[in-house]
Amino acid sequence: MSLRRLLCAWLCCAAVPSFAHDTWVETNTNVVRTGDTIAIDLKLGNHGNDHRDFKLASKVDPRFCTLEVVAPDGKRYNLKERLIDTGYTPTEGFWRARFAGTTPGLYLVAQTHDQVMSYAPVRSIKSGKTCYVVSDSLDRVSESNPGFDRALGHELELVPLANPVTPMGIGRQFEVRLLFRGKPLADARVSFIPQGKELRESFDSDYERTTDAEGRAAFEPREANLFLIVAHHQDPNAAGEGYASTKYSATLTVLVPGVCPCCLE
Repeated sequence: MSLRRLLCAWLCCAAVPSFAHDTWVETNTNVVRTGDTIAIDLKLGNHGNDHRDFKLASKVDPRFCTLEVVAPDGKRYNLKERLIDTGYTPTEGFWRARFAGTTPGLYLVAQTHDQVMSYAPVRSIKSGKTCYVVSDSLDRVSESNPGFDRALGHELELVPLANPVTPMGIGRQFEVRLLFRGKPLADARVSFIPQGKELRESFDSDYERTTDAEGRAAFEPREANLFLIVAHHQDPNAAGEGYASTKYSATLTVLVPGVCPCCLE
């Protein structure tokens, strides 16, 4: 193969991941004092090892995204106008927004992404969520923080069935339900990926589960770490203008602390 053809092939392969990655949101902490500011990151990556590596790759195009915070009272705040580019080049780094919650309780961060891939006639629909708690005191964090199990109506969505913030810690079982268009999705793989951990090829029984008939999957973390929970689904018959099929992904990030934030008293 000539050098020119090699270069063209490399450029084509290099362009693929920017649309094939998953998206997720994460915060710099899972508990913040009332009125204080929290950093919310919108990231793109998780493409290696069959979408199970928790690594950044390129940067999402905000034109095709939504990003919002759902407050304890259900009020929604659009964060797209607050996005700050942390990268030096268009494909480097990630997006960051800042938000200050003025009411104690659980806040839900959510994002979506919907785009027809440029390299194939495939539509990619993604969603990502994370939760954090606003508390009047960091020493006395309430255990009761409802709203974590709120379904937002994403095409493919991971809904926590246990509070991902309070209580949360090593050895505490965490359960999610996977919904596809609002209905439980059975027999789907859900990966619970610790940051910095490389999962085994195929199915890693230490960090992956298959959803039951109710779309549920449970995992018990054995280390303090940031976990990326990921699920995928493909519909070969979901076609439309410019695409012949549709791929879906859903993510949920959970910070597992070494000490439960509501168990400090």
